[in-house]
Amino acid sequence: MSNNTNEGDKPVPPASVLILTIADTTWRMFVPTISMILLGNLADDTWHTKPYGVLVGAALGGLIAGLLIKRQLAKDV
Repeated sequence: MSNNTNEGDKPVPPASVLILTIADTTWRMFVPTISMILLGNLADDTWHTKPYGVLVGAALGGLIAGLLIKRQLAKDV
């Protein structure tokens, strides 16, 4: 009997794990940041508040991205 819990599965190559981790981190950084910047730009165009909507959107997007990455790191530990 083997100690491997995935007896029928092939081991995952370390390069694949690294690439998947990078991809997971990348979307967590860019999707919220770009989305919030675009929403801030829309708010600026709607309410004529340039550049404050984009600045607030960038700050909120960065905060959301940081929280998502913090959650990812807590899950991996």
